[in-house]
Amino acid sequence: MSGTGAGLEGSVSVRLETAAGRVRAVSVQVRRPAAARALCGRTPDEAMRLVPLLFSLCGTAQSLAALNALEDALGLDARTHATARVLLAEAETATNHAWQVLMDWPTRLGEAPQPRELAGLRAAAAAIHPALYPARDGLRPGGGLLRPDRAALTAAVAALREGVERAVFAAPVPTDAADLERWAEAGETGAARLMQRVLAPGMAGFGACGVPALEPHPARWFGERLSADAAFSERPRQDGAPAHTGPLARQSTHPLVAALLSRHGSGLAAHAAARLVELAGLAERLTRWADRLEDADPAPDTGSARCGAGSGAVETARGRLAHWLRLEDSRIADCRIVAPTEWNFAADGPLAQGLAGAVADGALAGRTALLVGALDPCVAPAITIQDED
Repeated sequence: MSGTGAGLEGSVSVRLETAAGRVRAVSVQVRRPAAARALCGRTPDEAMRLVPLLFSLCGTAQSLAALNALEDALGLDARTHATARVLLAEAETATNHAWQVLMDWPTRLGEAPQPRELAGLRAAAAAIHPALYPARDGLRPGGGLLRPDRAALTAAVAALREGVERAVFAAPVPTDAADLERWAEAGETGAARLMQRVLAPGMAGFGACGVPALEPHPARWFGERLSADAAFSERPRQDGAPAHTGPLARQSTHPLVAALLSRHGSGLAAHAAARLVELAGLAERLTRWADRLEDADPAPDTGSARCGAGSGAVETARGRLAHWLRLEDSRIADCRIVAPTEWNFAADGPLAQGLAGAVADGALAGRTALLVGALDPCVAPAITIQDED
């Protein structure tokens, strides 16, 4: 039996039972603190102060989803802040991807992680909020005072680009499968060496399954389901079936990712490549959004809506996140959240289906840990393998 530890703030438990050289049974269980419940009874402003404290890993994305839901319920039109909010979400996604590539991936290889490189990328990403909102008030209902500092934004994006190119790629970014194989074979960075490992026979397709991608549904789609069924938070379904969300779902049509999907299915190679593709395209996406920015003031609060329901959805590093809430007398009476972890680690989701029937050899624990990391839970994973022979 083998295992890895779980934390105190929730966990994903993965239990594999093996017999006759195969995985015969898979059990995946998610235990998470009921953070949504902590927002009930709060005013919108109180809730927005609390959200980033409740969700330390993706506080900006959680704040944006809550913000969109609150504005929907209050009838606040903050569309003039939409572009700035995409920049904030993208910057956080970049730092989460960078944590995986610079901290987690080296550990999987038995190499030293790269905290200094990660710190540089985080500092560049953190400069984006004050470059958009000088008073750092962008994450409030109705938006803050948006006055983009073009020079500061350009500098932040340049720092992110240079950091990613140096620490992750150290070479021209691969654009097709042949490029990827050459880059991985050269092994100049930890990311390249990890890619080399997952491109190996027996690894590239590990975890592939037929679970479809979660479509980029609008916030209202999630709101209708969350409001109608509280259990949707813990057991979400798309067309009555499981779905996967995250970089692979978003990048499945990228030529490089599509080639790996065609060759190996939705296994380790496609997951790792999708994350790298998102990191590689980060600076270009940020620049494109920054070029569309215009000054904006906070949305006027008409004061008329103190009761109502609203929903919000945001793309995070891990996948699509959605909030639904209901206001009564200017306080949150009910709040429900469905996070990417509930999709990717469903009892019959992509992890469970990807592990079913896998070859049970001495490398199973390591391959399973890589697949869990690729699907990227927002709580600590614990993996147990029980051989029934």
